[in-house]
Amino acid sequence: MSNDIHTPVKLDRTIELLAPAIDKPGAVAIDATLGMGGHTEALLTRFPELTVIGLDRDLEALAIAGERLAPFGDRARLVHTVYDRIDEALDSVGVDTVSGILFDLGVSSLQLDRTERGFAYSKDAPLDMRMDSTSELTAERVLAEYSEAELRRIFYEYGEEKLSPRFAKKIVERRAEQPFTRSADLVDVIARATPAALQRAGHPAKRVFQALRIEVNQELSVLQRAIPAALDALEPGGRIVVLAYQSLEDRIVKRALQARSTSTAPAGLPVELPEHRPEFRLLVRGAELASEEEKAANPRATPVRLRAATRIVRPE
Repeated sequence: MSNDIHTPVKLDRTIELLAPAIDKPGAVAIDATLGMGGHTEALLTRFPELTVIGLDRDLEALAIAGERLAPFGDRARLVHTVYDRIDEALDSVGVDTVSGILFDLGVSSLQLDRTERGFAYSKDAPLDMRMDSTSELTAERVLAEYSEAELRRIFYEYGEEKLSPRFAKKIVERRAEQPFTRSADLVDVIARATPAALQRAGHPAKRVFQALRIEVNQELSVLQRAIPAALDALEPGGRIVVLAYQSLEDRIVKRALQARSTSTAPAGLPVELPEHRPEFRLLVRGAELASEEEKAANPRATPVRLRAATRIVRPE
């Protein structure tokens, strides 16, 4: 196993933002998207009294992370789960609240680089796209069983694909003759259905593959539940950092953090009552992007949007 198979995005900035909350005896943090353990390894190395609870739905990633993090002993506690089940994961390890939480969203380097997983439109592979190999829904099943209207909806909503009606129609026509089993078959149908002028604007299959991946793994609905659950799990003074890689994810994160960082007092109320005060304070202005230097060194950092917040400590 090689530690260089994944370079964590915005690692130094993530550590900088979490440090004031987790640099103390007995601190516990959650890495909600453990992956191959790059962020967690850095946190455990930097903060010798920290324990990290690492969550991931991908069994292959958990196995790699477990090997990588073995030198840290029980300071690394790994849980096979989807990250909207943070409360259940904490219960399973006997923890009530945590000092820090990290989300590094989207498809992982492991999933992209393993051709057989079917996430990359540029490589022919089975139409799988499951982050959790124990789940039942695959991209092949979506393409075989969803109606034309359902396909059109997910391509539009999750891929923001303007040619969704055309692509859905062509897919339904093709599957009536022969089912889709390989990613190259799908790429071919999409390419043939894309006007030549639009093919120059980027790979025509990119947004469709994104939409299928989101549908197979229910990524947006999971995230909508996960961020509030994570905020609830933070102790006063605790901090959350979220790295998102596409606008649909970032919008969910932005709304959740803003909602909990804004007073709910009715307009014109002369005094803000305690129950109306915001629970959190935003730590960065808007969304932070990767620097040009990091983009050059790590191309996967190019689309990242970082947001962070801290739970406000109330005076006694």
